[in-house]
Amino acid sequence: MDFQLTADQRALRQGLRALLARRFDRTALRAAVDAGGGVDRGLWRALGDAGFFALRLPEAAGGVGLGLPEAVLLFEEAGRALLPGPLVDTHLAAGEVAGAAEGKTVVTAPYGRLVAHLADADVVRHADAGRPHGAAAPIRSVDPLTPLHRLPGPVPHPYPREGVLLTAAEQVGTAARTLELAVQHSCERVQFGQPIGGFQAVKHLCAQMFVRVETARTAVYAAAVTGVAVEGAAAKLLADEAAVRNARDCLQVCGGMGFTWESDVHLHLKRAWVRAGRGPSKAEAEEELAAALLGDPG
Repeated sequence: MDFQLTADQRALRQGLRALLARRFDRTALRAAVDAGGGVDRGLWRALGDAGFFALRLPEAAGGVGLGLPEAVLLFEEAGRALLPGPLVDTHLAAGEVAGAAEGKTVVTAPYGRLVAHLADADVVRHADAGRPHGAAAPIRSVDPLTPLHRLPGPVPHPYPREGVLLTAAEQVGTAARTLELAVQHSCERVQFGQPIGGFQAVKHLCAQMFVRVETARTAVYAAAVTGVAVEGAAAKLLADEAAVRNARDCLQVCGGMGFTWESDVHLHLKRAWVRAGRGPSKAEAEEELAAALLGDPG
């Protein structure tokens, strides 16, 4: 069996990376931070034109006709670029909410008591139409690119399984990007007459970051292919750990520079924290995985 990406899958991933490099480079990222993380409607429409939201819709319905394995590739790229907005919710709404597939409609959904990007959303799914806007209170988000509102009571809607996996793919993107930043800094920063990447302690940190990325990526890709729920829970656990721990280790490699506002490392860490809070908690995912390992059908 060949588990390598196909030429079409590599081209799909590269196409989105090129689009984001043009439309959401570091200058645009910093502008979004300064603007409070609002949704760029022009970029949203460009994503729709590129098939980002309609990727899994059948061609007969105006979609691209691909599957979950291709979707996780694109969401990994979105996570790598720290692309803001309710990407997962809008993607899941394609084909069900008018305009979502084309990027004309921004869709969000509450999970638990929190709802992200409420002010930018055209449609709020799984809630009374007037309730979220009328009763939700804005709260300060740790991530400047993810504005949050808190509802007065939880919305009894489970986080979609596919949403869990797509969010895990975003976490893999963050873990991979912070690895890149750590390696880049370790090659450029010189101490005692040599790049700090030559020191054993830094080498070990970067090696551990690499292992986390590859382990989480493999788990996410495998869960996308099999569609088994428990593998999705395992992928979430590994991806959340990789994103958070890699961002922390990147801070350590970058030293004092990494802790400054001008560095992007803290943005990756904060987004990783917010994503880790979506969907089943760590304890719930661990219980699901443990029950499967013990053969508990419930």
